[in-house]
Amino acid sequence: MTSTNRTGFSPFAALICFMTAALAPVATSTAAHAQVVPLASHRAVYDLKLSQSRKASLQAVRGRILYDFAGNACDGYTTQVRQVTEMDSDERGPNLTDLRSTMWEDDAGKTFRFASTNFVNQRQAVEIEGTATRGAGGIEVVLRKPAAKTLRLDPATAFPTDHLRRVIVAARAGKKIFQLPVYDGSEDGEKIYNTLTVIGDPIPPAKQPSDAGAGNPRLANATRWHVRVSYFDQRGSGEQTPVYVIAFELYDNGISRALTLDYNEFEIAGEMSSLEIKDTPACK
Repeated sequence: MTSTNRTGFSPFAALICFMTAALAPVATSTAAHAQVVPLASHRAVYDLKLSQSRKASLQAVRGRILYDFAGNACDGYTTQVRQVTEMDSDERGPNLTDLRSTMWEDDAGKTFRFASTNFVNQRQAVEIEGTATRGAGGIEVVLRKPAAKTLRLDPATAFPTDHLRRVIVAARAGKKIFQLPVYDGSEDGEKIYNTLTVIGDPIPPAKQPSDAGAGNPRLANATRWHVRVSYFDQRGSGEQTPVYVIAFELYDNGISRALTLDYNEFEIAGEMSSLEIKDTPACK
């Protein structure tokens, strides 16, 4: 999965990893791509609800995420996300956010295009659009919205789909923890996160879920893992509290279920209520 604008509470984007220097970073992009990680084209719906509130004024959260992923190694990968979330608060009353995001990334993790629009109470709050390109000297990000700007990123930074595949590679190899900076074009397009991923033991295919993935023949032999990803502001210093934490079960084909989004003051649970696994077109 991949994330987008944090104010929209979306769990989709680069998924994973950072923290103490004692943790060895994952190999560079070239090495990661040396291992084939087929990703399933699929369309999933997640129903959202408040699972825990550490803020007395927040009474309820309701919403839905529509996540659509498609592509192959030749054409690249497109991710479309729409997330509608309604929050009830004693302080501000009902608050409705509607986040719409589209991302495209090539198979080599060299080019990443992104565009998103976030509406708050049916009024457009922010629009982001840009392209990130990996070259010999690092990564150049050209933002067109919300304002024209050019950024330079550390060449070790991963884009969302590449990051997702690295998580799967690490899980298959039995790694329990690793770190990596991630750029997904979120916030105002200038945010870079250091991420720390913790991967649990494999969950055998025989242990079937109880959500929309239950009984799906394309998941019958798929291994999955408990994954917990902490996102840290790269511009911070010293000992930091994560900006947010995502926990989920990740299948070895890139499909995620049983989401938990922890924003420090509250947690949101996302249950997969619908899943369509689509045929991935072969490379021509």
